[in-house]
This record gives sequence, structure tokens and C-alpha cells, in this order.
Amino acid sequence: MPPRPPLPEPIELHRDHHWRRDPARAVTSPLAAERFIDEVGFLNCLTDARRPGPSLFVAVCGRRDAMLPRNVQKDPESAETWLLKDELVRRGKVYYAKLARGKAMFVSTAMLPYFHAVWGVRQAEEARRLSGPARRILKVLRAEWEMATADLRTDARLADRVTFSRAMDELQAAMLVIPSEVAYVPKFTYIWTLAVSRFPDALHGRRIARATAVREIARCFLTRAGMTVPGELARVTGIPRAEAGLGNRALVAEGIATMPARGVYVMVTEGAEVGAGG
Repeated sequence: MPPRPPLPEPIELHRDHHWRRDPARAVTSPLAAERFIDEVGFLNCLTDARRPGPSLFVAVCGRRDAMLPRNVQKDPESAETWLLKDELVRRGKVYYAKLARGKAMFVSTAMLPYFHAVWGVRQAEEARRLSGPARRILKVLRAEWEMATADLRTDARLADRVTFSRAMDELQAAMLVIPSEVAYVPKFTYIWTLAVSRFPDALHGRRIARATAVREIARCFLTRAGMTVPGELARVTGIPRAEAGLGNRALVAEGIATMPARGVYVMVTEGAEVGAGG
């Protein structure tokens, strides 16, 4: 990946504050992590300064240049992030799953309906959009509601681990299945459940038009980022680049953002652009 062009320092400072890239605002507890996710709306779990967007790992480190080491198993900050992730899954107050492009992400309950409008697969669409293995897993979970990985694979009659893993990634990306617990004894395993069982209001509420959802996701990101560069929203969220551009341009049409260059959008607050200086 080519290096990202430098952003204006006021924008970086804006991101330092909102994305917790500041030792004084570092995330050190599950409650602080939940507040962080609620504030930014959505974020990656274990990405570092080389990837765009807010990250739980970077927020745990509390610094702008946080980098994942080669051996994450022996890194205390990576371990702390992983344990926080486990606790957030258990508490069930924020959404966690592998979403677009297989990236593990957290989503706040406020933003969940918009994400579901973009990526969610409704029951009437399952036969057309889901693979056979994914539908078999879903049938088992709808009967049992919660199962460990090994038991779910057995009951779904999916002996091949690769096929099962791909189907689980497919169901997570469709916002149908999420992990609800992590167990380490007698061996490591996830406990899986239906997403709607934990977040019924957000996932079974009124339908939202896709264009509206993309605009609100763009609004959420731009507010905390201060500015976006070409392709950044698409890389962070997985929304197709052209569609992400339409979401950003909708904010320009509202007058809450400007487009000083092609693909560049800057948030406007209190009559002035974020990071405009002066």
C-alpha cells in the first residue's frame, strides 16, 4: 500500500482527540471502550497507524504512530486490546463481527441500523444471497440460538473447516450471526448467536434507504475525522468507493462539508472548516 499523503496538522490533532490517539484519552477499560465506540460510531479492532480510520488497538496505545509488532502474542498492548475485545463481546452493548471485506469491526447501536441497511441480508433474501453451508448453519442457530464453534459445525454437518469458516464469515458479513462469548477452557472457542437476538430494535426496526444509510455513515466518519481524502471512507467501511463519494457529496449539499479538491471533503463546524487554521 502506498504511503498516505500527510494531512494538515490541525486535522491530525482533531483525529488525535476523537480517535483517542492521545495518552490522556487512551482506552483502559471496557466501559471506556464502549464510550469510545459510541462516540465514533464504528471502528476497527486490531489495526494500527498504517490503516485508515479509528482503531481499538490505537486507542489502547493512546498514540498516533501505534504499530502492531510482528509477534503480537508477546506484545502487552495487543494482548490488552484482545482481552478488551473479549469483554466487549461478553457485555454485548456494542456490535462486533467480521463485516465488509472480512474486517473485524465494532459498531455502536446508534449506527447499527445504517450498517444493516447497507450490508444486512433479510430473511426473504437468504435463499438467493446466502450459500448452502451458510443457510445450514443459520438453520441450526435458529433452532438452538447459541452454540460453540465445534458443536455448530457438527450439527450443520460441515466437516470441512475451511467451508465452515467461509460460511461463518459470510453470515457475519450479512449481519446475521455474531460471537456472543469467548471461552478459553477447556479450549479456545467462540460461542455464536443470532445478531437479532442481541440487537432486535436496531436490526428489526424500520427500513432505511441505502442512500440515506451511506450518507449517515459518511456523516459519522467525517465528523470525527475532520477531513477525508480520496478513497478513505471506502477503505474504512468497505462501502464501494463511488457510493462513498455520493454519501460525502450529500453532506456537501447539506452545507456541512466542503469539497476543496476531487475526493477531499472537509467538515464545517460553527461557520468554519475543521482544521482551516487562522
